[in-house]
Parts: sequence; C-alpha cells; structure tokens
Amino acid sequence: MAKPSTRQGLIDYCLRKLGAPVLEINVDDDQIDDLVDDTIQYFNERHFDGVERMYLKYKVSQGDVDRGKASGTDGVGIVTTSTTSNIVGTATTFNFYENSNYIQVPDSVTGIEKVFKFDTSEISGGMFSIKYQLFLNDLYYFSSVDLLSYAMTKTYLEDIDFLLNTEKQIRFNQRQDRLYLDVDWGNVEKDEYIVLDCWRLLDPNDFTRVYNDSFLKKYLTALMKRQWGQNLIKFQGVKLPGGIELNGRQIYDDAEKDLQIIREQMSNTYELPPLDMIG
Repeated sequence: MAKPSTRQGLIDYCLRKLGAPVLEINVDDDQIDDLVDDTIQYFNERHFDGVERMYLKYKVSQGDVDRGKASGTDGVGIVTTSTTSNIVGTATTFNFYENSNYIQVPDSVTGIEKVFKFDTSEISGGMFSIKYQLFLNDLYYFSSVDLLSYAMTKTYLEDIDFLLNTEKQIRFNQRQDRLYLDVDWGNVEKDEYIVLDCWRLLDPNDFTRVYNDSFLKKYLTALMKRQWGQNLIKFQGVKLPGGIELNGRQIYDDAEKDLQIIREQMSNTYELPPLDMIG
C-alpha cells in the first residue's frame, strides 16, 4: 500500500521503491530490521513530530523521602568519591559526597523541561489566596473592580512569589533515565505528587501514522539502498550472464548523496531550531 500503517508495510513500501519485485534487493531481513530501528530512532531524536509533550505525575513514596533526607557521610543515598594526591610529599585524601537519590523515569522520556512547584502559591492557590478572595467578594459586581489595577497588582505579587518560592533545580540525562531533584527532601511529604513537564518518544506501534511519515519513508529507502550497495561492493566488476556488470559502488555513492540531502532537509525543515541565549 502507498500508505503503510505497519512496520512490515513500511519495509515492503521501501523495497518497492528500490525496484522489488522486478529487481532482487540483496539486503538481509536482519539488516532491514536494524535499518528500521535506526530510522525510527533518528526520527524520534530529530523530527519535531517524533516526540510529544507530556505532563507525567509521580507519587512520592516514603522510600524516596528517606533516601533524600540522608545526611552526613553514611546515610542512605549518599555516594562517596575519594581522590588522593601528594601535596609537598604528603599523601592527602579528598572526599566528596553527593546524594544519589533519584527517580527512575520511563525510557521513552527524552527530556524534562521542569518540575512544577511542590508548594502551592499563596498568590493564586487555596481558599485564602488573594485571587480567591477577590473573586469571592469584589467581583460580585463586575463593574466594581478596575481590571488593569488588578492585573498590575497580581503581576507584582507573582514576582514576589517567584522570588520567595524559587523553581526547583533538576538534573536529567536521557541515557540515564534518572531524574535528580536538588530539593530539601525534609519539606517533601509522602504521597505528595510532582508533575513533570517532559517530552516523550512517539511509539509507532501506538500511533501507526508514523510509518506513513514522508521523511521516514525517504530516509529508510535511502538507508536500504546504501546497505544494498555496500553488500554488492565486493562484487565490483563481476559480470553476469548476458553481459550485465554489478556496480555496487555506484549504488552506494548514490545512496550517500540521497542521505546527505535528506539530512539537510531534516535540519532545515523538520528539526526544531535550537534556543538562542538572549543576554
């Protein structure tokens, strides 16, 4: 089908683009499976449609709190790193301590932008907040409040709240699948929820329209063409019955040119631009 919706449908589409079944495509099935995996990985990591923005909730357990509250040099969750150096002929040991407490996140999460505040803002949250009281009392008569003054006052109060209740510092690396929270775990309570603002890989098995993505089809076809040429390179100059000569090098070189064009198109068209630092 021209609109593949399965993994095998995508493979069959690319083989037809290369000339099958009229031509024999000399690529092994295991090689094709590897190329499909590489294509999907490249699509997920570089294409703006390869990920989705998610808000994941996590319920803090008592074990998380106990590990995070470890103190001193022998508490649970503390990692010690030591290094020794000779200073004026004397061996000196330097000890470094870090809290090894972390939250294991799903491997489908590629990036975490922030963790929403643990505590509720007194400016806009709760029954005794300014926002609640204003809407409860003053806005009963809608013409009694100057909205401009309200907006300016609320902005000022939010600035104060931002300074007093700073954003929590986090550390995350995609290859670790670990979320480190640099917070005071003594203020974190059991069964409290934290919300992660993160990006998650788009699984083509759940969203089958990924297999019909125009970039995905072109990129996989070029990869299979390069693999085909690479498999035939060692037969360069071999003549077949009828005077036909194999030219794996030409197939390989053409595929490399196709891949270069496709990758440039990815950077210019499909990839999200990097955020510039504005000073």
